[in-house]
Amino acid sequence: MSTNGTSSPPPGLPEALAAGTVVLDGGMSNQLEAAGHDLSDELWSARLLAERPEAITEAHLAYFEVGADVAITAGYQATFEGFARRGIGRERAAGLIASSVELARAAVRRAREKGVARPLWVAASAGPYGAMLADGSEYRGRYGLTVRELERFHRPRLEVLAAARPDVLALETVPDTDEAEALLRAVRGLGVPVWLSYTVDGPRTRAGQPLEEAFALAADAEEVIAVGVNCCAPEDADAAVATAARVTGKPVVVYPNSGETWDPGARAWNGRSTFTPDRVAHWHTHGARLIGGCCRVGPAAIAEIAHALVRS
Repeated sequence: MSTNGTSSPPPGLPEALAAGTVVLDGGMSNQLEAAGHDLSDELWSARLLAERPEAITEAHLAYFEVGADVAITAGYQATFEGFARRGIGRERAAGLIASSVELARAAVRRAREKGVARPLWVAASAGPYGAMLADGSEYRGRYGLTVRELERFHRPRLEVLAAARPDVLALETVPDTDEAEALLRAVRGLGVPVWLSYTVDGPRTRAGQPLEEAFALAADAEEVIAVGVNCCAPEDADAAVATAARVTGKPVVVYPNSGETWDPGARAWNGRSTFTPDRVAHWHTHGARLIGGCCRVGPAAIAEIAHALVRS
């Protein structure tokens, strides 16, 4: 946030958003890879929940130290079904899913020990159904499942995450309105606020629905404290932020990719970053109150965001 914390109990995230702007962290995977961890696996960063949990805490801490106020957990690809394919039973899987929140809390404690005094929060990541498939379908949506079937998939994991007591549930990288509707149904009664963020292509979801229609689903949902976009090009976030604010009247969450593009054949990133401080100022002016980065956005960029928002 743009002010330092005090010794009084920190505000809840909804209250913080009413008072100002909150800085999210950056990409978990790129920070883990920068530390030398191999994520070429269907479980992606979720594999380290079992194998190298301390690496996840270190990644969160790196972002807190440069100015992030919110750690988004490594639970994006952590599902009962994904762990089952690795022979991990349901009880152990539930423990690993919950540990994603606990590891972020450990990073908060480490940050405090290092002198970080401002309020810090934990957002429990819940990725889309396509993330569990690990075939890129979270960028297409339309899995051939009904809203009810998607709700049944998401609810057990969300119950585990809610029981771990994060500050907010991050329903993120949602590719279509069917899955958004399922997620909004699945969080009812859990007692934890949520944000809903779509992955988009221009003025539409990845599945092709107009963003006005997509954002409108969250307008009257009491659980939703912010709505917006993530894991998209920074250029696509520019217009989406204003649309989300206009349609919902809620604070907007925005954390796009760097702007580089992934070449699956070469297994490499191409192009240059278009994630700039000027864009951060634009998003803030048009209603963004939770601002950070996703793939290929690391601590240096988050430090720039924190600096830009302090100055604003």
